[in-house]
Amino acid sequence: MSGQSAVAAAEGRVWPCPSCDADREFVQPPCADGHTEDGGECPEWACADCGTALVSGSPVGVAAGPARRAAA
Repeated sequence: MSGQSAVAAAEGRVWPCPSCDADREFVQPPCADGHTEDGGECPEWACADCGTALVSGSPVGVAAGPARRAAA
């Protein structure tokens, strides 16, 4: 991974990078949103090679509302 040290690779995660079009190491920048204050993991990750950002986590469901029709 372009000269990354073994320590950096152990702290990051390898995922496919959509910008590099290849598997790359993703690292976490310092979390400014407070995700890690309670011991949790920040969902924001950045490609160590190009800087493309990804957000990880469980998908959030969207509730479907009733369909409405315009009055005729």
